[in-house]
Amino acid sequence: MHIGLIGLGKMGNNMRARLRKNGIEVTGYDPNQAVSDVATIAELAAALPAPRIVWVMVPSGAITTGVITELSAALSEGDLVIEGGNSRFSDDFKHAALLVDKGINYVDCGVSGGVWGLENGYGLMVGGSAEHVEYAMPVFDALRPEGPRAEGFVHAGETGAGHYAKMVHNGIEYAVMQAWAEGYELLSARSDIIKDVTGTFKAWQRGTVVRSWLLELLVKALEEDPKFEDIEGYVEDSGEGRWTVEEALNNAVPVPTISASIFARFVSRQDDSPSMKAVAALRKQFGGHAVRKS
Repeated sequence: MHIGLIGLGKMGNNMRARLRKNGIEVTGYDPNQAVSDVATIAELAAALPAPRIVWVMVPSGAITTGVITELSAALSEGDLVIEGGNSRFSDDFKHAALLVDKGINYVDCGVSGGVWGLENGYGLMVGGSAEHVEYAMPVFDALRPEGPRAEGFVHAGETGAGHYAKMVHNGIEYAVMQAWAEGYELLSARSDIIKDVTGTFKAWQRGTVVRSWLLELLVKALEEDPKFEDIEGYVEDSGEGRWTVEEALNNAVPVPTISASIFARFVSRQDDSPSMKAVAALRKQFGGHAVRKS
């Protein structure tokens, strides 16, 4: 199978490499010509066999909409666009509508795995028709972790379902990271009792009910910088957590833990707190997100 991939940043470039490693031919386009295989989106479309599959992996919002609009002119009836960025699920309806008049199909895909996905595979949450998802399964299989398909991949529902699932996933992620960060601050506060904070977290990696990949990443971050002296306790919120809370309000679903984790990030913009340093360090570990240096 031969697909196009638009967006070759931290995620997209690694995805291109994993796809190629697993037998999928990829032609990539990025405005940064140093990493791009072709000069334009039109050239990308011309390089692909019909019916084409083009995966879009660019920042959400106006940039994604602009790429989808350009693809609506470059692609043909029967082609398939997979939108894999961190878009709000409601944008999927708009993006699908931009393509439908030309008979171009649309699938949305929430992608988790961060900068580690090249090695470990990506968790994929997909929305769209069963026919279009099945057609693209060789691509999804190449990207997801090895093992049973149900572990690391879900066809969550119709258009918008993939990004909706990813939104909730990220809301949960906010809350879990906040819990780890607060635990770190509490352990650090009792230096008279706790003499090895890093070792305590490391001990929890085996046999405990709280063992997880985020715990492993926190241990890695602590081993690199035990007191987070090189990180400012300032944490961005990229949107998904807010969207989760807004959806909870719209559907009268109580999400007090996720809500609290969002407001805690606002605290980071006022004071340089130890817990927010831990959250910033975790975001850097799994997603390669930039941190502010102290």
